[in-house]
Amino acid sequence: MFFSTQPVSTKPWPRYIVDAATWNKCADAFAAGTHSLFGLWADSHLDNPAAGAEIHMAIYENATHKLAVATLPAPDGVFPSVARKHAPAARLERTIMDMHGLRAEGAVDTRAWLDHGKWRQAQPLAVQPAPRGDVATAVADYAFLPVDGEGLHEVPVGPIHAGIIEPGHFRFSANGEAVVRLEEKLGYVHKGIEKLFIGADIARGAKLAGRISGDSTVAYAFAYARAVEQATGTVAPPRALYLRALMAELERIANHFGDVGAICNDAAFAFMLAHTGILREETLQLCHALFGHRLMMDVIVPGGVTADIDAAGADKVRAWMAAAEKRFDKLMRIYDDAASLKDRTNNTGHVSRKLVDRFGAGGYVGRASGRAFDARKNLPYAPYDTLNFDMPVLHTGDVNARLWIRRIEIAQSFAMIAQLLDAMPAGALCAPVAATTAGEGIGVVEAFRGDVLVWLRLGADGNIARCHPRDASWFQWPLLEASIENNIIADFPLCNKSFNCSYAGHDL
Repeated sequence: MFFSTQPVSTKPWPRYIVDAATWNKCADAFAAGTHSLFGLWADSHLDNPAAGAEIHMAIYENATHKLAVATLPAPDGVFPSVARKHAPAARLERTIMDMHGLRAEGAVDTRAWLDHGKWRQAQPLAVQPAPRGDVATAVADYAFLPVDGEGLHEVPVGPIHAGIIEPGHFRFSANGEAVVRLEEKLGYVHKGIEKLFIGADIARGAKLAGRISGDSTVAYAFAYARAVEQATGTVAPPRALYLRALMAELERIANHFGDVGAICNDAAFAFMLAHTGILREETLQLCHALFGHRLMMDVIVPGGVTADIDAAGADKVRAWMAAAEKRFDKLMRIYDDAASLKDRTNNTGHVSRKLVDRFGAGGYVGRASGRAFDARKNLPYAPYDTLNFDMPVLHTGDVNARLWIRRIEIAQSFAMIAQLLDAMPAGALCAPVAATTAGEGIGVVEAFRGDVLVWLRLGADGNIARCHPRDASWFQWPLLEASIENNIIADFPLCNKSFNCSYAGHDL
């Protein structure tokens, strides 16, 4: 890294207070491709307004796999735009303006992002929120980017969709059926999560974290628990760490089963959806039998876990794995032999290696296009640092590659679960969270979509002063726009499901 100051007390990765020149140097490193933007958020210090606002930027060094946080004080409410040099920062900067009223100086795109003019309070995380009327007027008429050319027309889709899914708006500019540009408008499921964290005690924070995105409740609870443990110096027992990983892999498998079937269904191959739906349902029933909840919600807490499995439970897992793996392998052979289905998934929705590198895209989106990043490998944490598993990487970057990465990851998860059960240590399930008056911590966990980051600052009273969760979808949604260009509109559902980005995890 290139920081000359001494780090402050954020754990486990260092945080540096920087000036504008160093901040711009970070942006240059993103543009050069030597580092990846890992997160960008603000802290208005509502618990201590005299401290002034700060902008935080998480930075990943690609060659060394090191992570650090740069902090730029913004006492005048202005900070140098990162997006003017590195486009992936644009939506994050727009969100900082929406939530905190802090302006990215030199930004090319200054439109509102999460704020649709409907909130009762504008800039809800600012020390002095702006009058609602002023901001509502500014964001009421959202200006989509113009597209010029002969014979072009617009096709608006959403925010309400035909299926039972979350809302998001997609604006297609097309020439006939060929898509020239897709632009997204998100924010429809904004829940005020970051505001709800402020002032909450650690236990309440754990419940909030587990409800950010229901399909990733384990991953968010895991990342939040790790952040709290880093901030307080708490050490979770070894058995709890193994049980956390077991839950994380069960969550990954259940979601991958569902995604594989849904992708095939969007290519009119409903047979796969029916059978993977059964596999997913059986996985969720197993989770309920083991941990008392189909999604395993509220089982991971700071300090450890609240539920255990016995020998009979471990045998249930092994029996489920033996049957599910065999049936899924047969289904994937059917998929691979279906020429009409592969004709829809091969060479559709291509995303280049250059783009996934530029956006720092994680998960199956990045790995299907050649970016070898998995937080379990690149930023290893217990117990994954003791497990044997591979990181599958493909290079075609199309719908088929994103589906096939899921297939390989399911096999890897089965292998990891077997290791976890065989080496499960005995002992306590939870350690008391160490008493603290203040502290900062970061937790990074590999969710089924990719890396989830949770940054946490505890106040002098030991409650949460600020908590920022960042979903992998922030860096994947823009790539969906790129993937559909030069494809036909009818292929959008297929591309969209192959990404399966989170609305809830993004909209916060």
